[in-house]
Amino acid sequence: MEKLIITAAICGAEVTKKHNPNVPYTVEEIAKEAEAAYKAGASIIHLHVRYDDGTPTQDIERFKVCIEAIKERCPDVIIQPSTGGAVGMTNEERLQPIYLKPEMATLDCGTLNFGGDDIFVNTENTIIYFAQKMNELGIKPELEVFDKGMIDMALRLHKKGYIKAPLHFNFVMGVNGGISGEPRDLLFMVESIPKDATWTVTGIGRYEIPLATMAIIMGGHVRVGFEDNVYISKGVLAKSNGELVEKVVRIAKELGREIATPDEARQILGIKR
Repeated sequence: MEKLIITAAICGAEVTKKHNPNVPYTVEEIAKEAEAAYKAGASIIHLHVRYDDGTPTQDIERFKVCIEAIKERCPDVIIQPSTGGAVGMTNEERLQPIYLKPEMATLDCGTLNFGGDDIFVNTENTIIYFAQKMNELGIKPELEVFDKGMIDMALRLHKKGYIKAPLHFNFVMGVNGGISGEPRDLLFMVESIPKDATWTVTGIGRYEIPLATMAIIMGGHVRVGFEDNVYISKGVLAKSNGELVEKVVRIAKELGREIATPDEARQILGIKR
């Protein structure tokens, strides 16, 4: 079985210090949380950025200073900017960080109800446009899928040549409006992708650790972090992203799965540094 790639989603665009005071906003806080996750065993940092007051932004300059600050502390870590941004942002706003030419970036593969009146819009033309831009810049896309239909969209666009192999999926499960996070749901998603594709699971809230444990056993990979869950256990706030990564590392060691370094993650995912 391949070594386990752990991704840390350190702040997201929606969670705030009201949910957990340790959620990072400033450049220094973001770099510190990235370092804590990296030292605990994360090889990928999934990155959203904020202004100092917590407002989410896709501003290229803010991404640049945050990436530089992270790289100063963790020179070999893989940084994966989000092109999802926040609800209501335009395509060009969302795409800004890819022009910094990161090794990876997220590619959302469908539109989703996010609760209330919020709709996370990703039309087929948007997905194609984002994929083309990533291809031009040599960026590895992580295919973000919140439901089975998004897998079908990704595979259809792969057949048309817009999304290049090797494919890497991230199953985001337990979001309001998307697929739930029960064991049967993860099995369904995994059985719906090609055998030679790699995959990560992101369990939201209470689904985080049960789905992470399943992924470890099944040969998949794991994402944890404040973007997805602010608790280390029921009712107990996590002190850092590093603490969440440490929990996954302990479970993996108990189950006999070794943890991938950033360079090993690159090899598994087909990323050329």
